[in-house]
This record gives sequence, C-alpha cells and structure tokens, in this order.
Amino acid sequence: MNLSEANLEELLDALHDGVYITDADGITLKVNRAYERLTGLRGVDLVGRPMQELVRDGVLSESVSLRVLKEGKALSMMQRVSQGNRLLVSGTPILAADGSVRYVVSTVRDMTELLRMKHERDELQQLKQLRSSTARLHAGQRDALLNDSPVADQVASGRVFAQARQVARSDVKVLLQGETGVGKTLIAQYIHTASARAQQPFLALNCGALPEHLIEAELFGYVPGAFTGAGSKGKRGLLELAHQGTVFLDEVGDLPLAVQVKLLKVIEESRFIPVGGLELKEVDVRIITATHHDLQHRVAEGRFRADLYYRLNVVPIHIPALRERSDEVVPLLNYYLAQFNARYARQLSWSLEALDRLVDYPWPGNIRELINLVERMVVTCEGDSVGLFDLPAEVRQASGAGGADAQIPLRKRVELLEREAIRAALLQHKTTREAARALGISQATVVQKMKKWDHTD
Repeated sequence: MNLSEANLEELLDALHDGVYITDADGITLKVNRAYERLTGLRGVDLVGRPMQELVRDGVLSESVSLRVLKEGKALSMMQRVSQGNRLLVSGTPILAADGSVRYVVSTVRDMTELLRMKHERDELQQLKQLRSSTARLHAGQRDALLNDSPVADQVASGRVFAQARQVARSDVKVLLQGETGVGKTLIAQYIHTASARAQQPFLALNCGALPEHLIEAELFGYVPGAFTGAGSKGKRGLLELAHQGTVFLDEVGDLPLAVQVKLLKVIEESRFIPVGGLELKEVDVRIITATHHDLQHRVAEGRFRADLYYRLNVVPIHIPALRERSDEVVPLLNYYLAQFNARYARQLSWSLEALDRLVDYPWPGNIRELINLVERMVVTCEGDSVGLFDLPAEVRQASGAGGADAQIPLRKRVELLEREAIRAALLQHKTTREAARALGISQATVVQKMKKWDHTD
C-alpha cells in the first residue's frame, strides 16, 4: 500500500516530535506541526527557503541539516529558541544508491519537556520514599517537628534525623557540627522535641553574637547591681529559665574562656553562681552545643578548654553541607516556596530551568541562604513563575557544586557574562536582530556566538 502525499503529511503532523526535511541543496521541503509548536516558526515561512538563507537572516541560530550535508553523517546538537526552550535537534541523511545525500530528516525534541518528566519522576520517587518511611513508623511515633521537615526522609538528612532520634532518648551531650546555615538549630530542636523534656523550655543562645560579659549574663543571669547597666531587680539566666528543659549553645567555639570554666561547672555539678552573686543555684538542664569551627584545632591553639571539649563531644553529629545533599534542594525549595507564597499571598512556581540551576548551585550559605533566596523571589518576581533570569546573577553565573568561581579564568568569566546577556536579550526581544540592537552589537556577532555556544553545549 502506497502512502499519498496527503497521508504522509497527516502522519508527520501526528508526531509529538518536530520534523524538518531538506533536500540535497539544503532547501526546506517540509516541517510538521510539532516543529511549529516547539520553535514558534511557521512552515509557510520556511518551506522553499534555503537553510543558508535562514541562518544568515537569524531565523535559525544554526542548521544541523547543513552540517549533515557537509559531513555526510548523522549529527545532533542543542539549540535554544526564542521562547527560551532548549531543543535537541538530530539530523539523519537519506542516501541515494551512489552514496550521495538525497534528503536530510531532522527530528526536534523539547528538552524542557524531558526536564519536566525528570522532575515528575523525582517527585514520584520522593513520594514513594515518604510513604515507605511512614509505613515503618507506628502511629503517633513521629512528632510534629519531623512531620514538618521537608527533608527528613532524604538519605543524608534521614541519617542525621535517625542519629538525633537515638540520642534524644537520654541526656547524653551532643555536639552538632557543620557549616553555617546547615540547620543545626533545627536538629537541636528535634532532639529536644523527641526527648522526655519536650514539654519543658527549649532556649537557644548564639555564643558568637554577644560580647563576653553579655554572654555570661544571658547564660547565668545576674543579681541586682552586678555591673553597670544591670537591671535593678536582676535577671534570671537561660540555664535557670530552662530548668528541666534544654539549652542550645550555638557557635560554642566562640565562647570566652572565662565562661567556659563556669559552663564546665554546670556540666559537672549541675549548679552555678549568677554574675555578681554569691549563692549557688542548682539546675536540671540538658545542654546541646553546635559549632562550625574545628574545636580540636581550637583546643590546640589554647582557645578552647580540652576538658570542656571532651565533656561536650560525647556524641558528635555531623550535618553535611547542602551542596553534599543536592537531592534535598528541590524539596526544600518547594517547601519554603509554599510557606512564602502563603505569607505574601502569591502563587509563584519554579520553572524547570531555574530548578536545574538551583540544584547545581553550591549554596555556600546552605539552607539559610536557600530560605533567603526563596523569600526574595516571592517578593520580587513579577510573573507567576521564577525563570532562570529571575535568579540572582551570582546564582546564574556560579560554576556549580564542583568548583569555586574564583578558579574560573578571566576569559571564561567574560564569555559567561556575554552568554547570559545575549540569552536574556533573546528571551526579551525574540529575534537576533532586535537582541543585537538592544545590546549594541551586530546581528552577525550574536549569531556567531550562538553557533559557538550551541556547538559546545
């Protein structure tokens, strides 16, 4: 049974992928509806025109058909169209009996759709993990804090939460270690919430945020007239206020040596003397500490007492940096986006390209930086979706989790800036001619650079 031209056209239009057919001279013979949908170009404007002319006029940034005709073999390349979508274009030669090329058939696939499928698959896997872990827990065993955590069922954080659950059963001393912003306070709160002290106070003090005399006063309290500026009625310290509860000392490595001596006495004897006082106060309190410093190194430098270090470091829990647990970035982004959407009455969502860039970003400020970025996007984005070019420049231009931006050669940095500027102009102005005019450069320069980048992508 022979296919008529009308039947062939109907079959091509039924395909989900785009199809572009040229003859041996590079003349456009046929494009299907999917190609028009994916690229925004109309078949009536393409059919009959040579590919060389379309590239010269900036209609297409580069032609895989011309490369196939030149090299005589199947080739693939990435292209970005004016709507911002990334396309995978694969050209295949149709050969005559003598081996010459008769036609070139190019298929076009939307990589943005593939990204969407990838994210949907990842989300499904996360849902399966959540259901599996929930099924293993007896009813009522999971507390509210764990329920509210967007990453507690992920591999890396799940291991940390499991350690925290284990140590919560006793009053053993725990030292939380990790970079600034990884979530040490959250883990400390979880340990308290999962312990027998859950109904009692949880009080936190950042030891690096206050001067020495204020840290001592905040922690141990003071009697009336203990120092200049002290309240006339005195003040109870965190240790006394948290009686039968938990005190969390963040950045304990910054604790002054004089205060370290008093803290050691609390740990050893469960009692202390307020600043300016004479009377010992007894207290029943659990102490959890955290630091981003290497405390052993500080001990060697004489900046931290060895006896206190060994008292605090009974069970160390290391919380990995966010760049070491990239599978948690998307759940965290979605979790905090939902929170800030509710706070600011927005319905913002993430574009797939923005998500991919955020997953690759090294997050030097860890979860604290992520939270700040999400709030910034919710407040500043004008549209309904956070696109790639809505992200801060330092995020878009970051070299990724594998290296530091400072190690990028100057020439490469300039190229990255050019690339971002040209792509942003193309997204805004749609054509290479208008983008070139907006950037103050020639259209040929824009087309030439796009050819280079599409070839290296």
